[in-house]
Amino acid sequence: MSLHLVSLAACAPVPWRNGGGTTRELLRWPAALPADSGGGGSGVGDDWLVRVSVAEIARDGPFSPYPGIDRWFAVLEGAGVTLELPEGARPRRAGDEPIAFAGEAAPGCTLVSGATLDLNLMVRRGAGAAPRRSSAGSAGTSMRLARSGSSQRSRHPWRALYAHAPCRLLADGDWHELPAGTLAWSDTNRAETWERADEGEAATPALAFWLSFEP
Repeated sequence: MSLHLVSLAACAPVPWRNGGGTTRELLRWPAALPADSGGGGSGVGDDWLVRVSVAEIARDGPFSPYPGIDRWFAVLEGAGVTLELPEGARPRRAGDEPIAFAGEAAPGCTLVSGATLDLNLMVRRGAGAAPRRSSAGSAGTSMRLARSGSSQRSRHPWRALYAHAPCRLLADGDWHELPAGTLAWSDTNRAETWERADEGEAATPALAFWLSFEP
């Protein structure tokens, strides 16, 4: 198995064109192309199928539209946000399950109290089975909370674990110590079980998320 590790600390923040925040892009898969300028671009003209990033939202305002893209969003740090989607207001806090929505929706975003740090998964629509839901255990393309002791078994051509705090990942029979802000990913397309556990005797379980892509 080939496990790739990407450190958030090694990714430079790119300001959004609309001035509302910054984005640190962890990965574009399968194409390794230069990042667009964050919150102001559509991303449609690029060749990537999957994009993973961490954004800091500094002020209220609408998300940029991403036509043809399905999105998952989760709060990592801060008091939280409220997203104004076509079906209504959706408040999200750190530790909540991710919310999924179409990139065309470009929801308005209101900060609860101060800036937030947020995890984003984008998948090009039509490239993968991307159900617009975020329930734990859903098959296909998804992003969901990875609680301590939870596992992920699949033959997805691409899958990952994002660890926002230090934790351990069991992949292909080996334990890997993941520092805070690490994206561990693989595209080997093998049926194997991944499992996550906290590092040592953590008083607070580490915040982490499973991500997967299935065409």
